[in-house]
Amino acid sequence: MLTRVLNKNPATTFVIIDEVETDSWGLNRENITTAIEKFGAIDALVNNAGIFFPKPFIDYTPEDVKSLVHTNREGYVYISQLAIKQMLAQQRGGSIVAISSSLVDNPIGGFTVAVPMMTKGGIDAMSRNLSMEYAKDGIRVNVVSPGVVATPLHKDNPVDFLKTLSPMGLIATVEDIADAVVYLTEAKQVTGEVLHVDAGAHNGKW
Repeated sequence: MLTRVLNKNPATTFVIIDEVETDSWGLNRENITTAIEKFGAIDALVNNAGIFFPKPFIDYTPEDVKSLVHTNREGYVYISQLAIKQMLAQQRGGSIVAISSSLVDNPIGGFTVAVPMMTKGGIDAMSRNLSMEYAKDGIRVNVVSPGVVATPLHKDNPVDFLKTLSPMGLIATVEDIADAVVYLTEAKQVTGEVLHVDAGAHNGKW
């Protein structure tokens, strides 16, 4: 459901779509249609929908796997297909930015997230491939890969512990991630990039 419009700057309009069933082709088509009717075009898409829950690998159920794949992977595929189809029709390029995780490249001992990272790693791979498939059409596809972000997901985790999860000892804010998304949306020379916003955590042991 298309619910709000935010303006980061006068030249860019950001539409917020609140939708839980992101794996539904019909609902994604409705969202795209509504956006086109309201604004006349789609020049950028930010794939931010996702779910995440840690478990020991052997404890993930078939329902867990299905839920993670449907929301994180199928949601990305369906909304991106519709947005790219519209961008191709417009013949003026466009931008897609997805949200992944630095844990794809830098697993941390004690973080039992193999199945969620399977879905996030798939987003990285799909985005790089799409960036090449549609490069000649001027459609850029990139990824923001956050580390620890100050969200309700970590409300029960001690701040001092969270700071140990990056070499700079920092916790990203939502604004940090939004700034990276805006940069990739507007950076005309950047495509196929996985931009880590994790205070260096993706570089390895510290």
